[in-house]
Amino acid sequence: MKNATFRQLRVFNEVARHLSFARAAEALHLTPPAVTMQIKELEGHVGLPLFERSGRQVALTTAGEYMLVYARKVLATLKDAEDTAARLKQVEAGQLTIGMVSTAKYFLPPLLGQFQHEHPGVEIRLEVGNREQLVKMLQGNEVDIAIMGRPPRELATRVEPFAAHPHVFVAPVDHPLLKIGHPTVESLQPYGFILRERGSGTRAAMEKFLEKSRMEPRVVMEMGSNETIKQAVMAGMGISFLSLHTIGLELEHGLIAILDVEGTPIVRAWNVVHTLSKLLSPSAEAFRYFMLEHAERHLADKYGRHLRLLPAG
Repeated sequence: MKNATFRQLRVFNEVARHLSFARAAEALHLTPPAVTMQIKELEGHVGLPLFERSGRQVALTTAGEYMLVYARKVLATLKDAEDTAARLKQVEAGQLTIGMVSTAKYFLPPLLGQFQHEHPGVEIRLEVGNREQLVKMLQGNEVDIAIMGRPPRELATRVEPFAAHPHVFVAPVDHPLLKIGHPTVESLQPYGFILRERGSGTRAAMEKFLEKSRMEPRVVMEMGSNETIKQAVMAGMGISFLSLHTIGLELEHGLIAILDVEGTPIVRAWNVVHTLSKLLSPSAEAFRYFMLEHAERHLADKYGRHLRLLPAG
């Protein structure tokens, strides 16, 4: 292993991330043959195959799984060294890897555009997943900073709230519960729920809320996409529980309705999070300050009118 290069480790990490030589090549701006060559050279240094190939299917071998743990530790240490050097030079440049829960995609891109305009030397890379996946990214040092709702208790992190994050029950616009001014939680019982997958922060928030009323939702579908859930609700396939920040466009066009259930909206917080063990680079610090300074106003301007239509929970 002493002759393995950082380049080979980076290529190995990308192939393991995507389980695809072609997608790794695209992410690294290399050709697939170049990726294959780097992996073969690394396998030669290790003395064991790192991947099993069956047609287009790629999987890590047992040796590959072990080597990936150490490769990521090496790459994370190198990234920390680069960040420290940048901090000492006070240069806001280089790559900034931001992790975000999928719900944040409804508001974060315009903010990232503004941030990049103010900091043109920073190359931004986004990693998207549900809460459970994002916690693993933080734990594995795969992201510099994360935008998420409920912060991880299982990690030592710095958590800074930057905006309110309301959640509501939603239904098709002709749903019978809309005729009731202020339906109770119990009145939801007869209706089927279309929910986010287990592991998502949205699902956890709803379950915690319903536990207080000892109400067990009748789940008819589970989906990992807010967009698919919205389409299913609008098609009359069930009701759901979503972040208000995911339904702004549908509310504006009268395509979906909010159920004014007692005790809602449920207001959580959006947080900017990083592990305490990580020394933030100047670009990561700049992004952190940017979110704390600008994000709340951006969300208020975009979604405030919808929140004002709801009674205080």
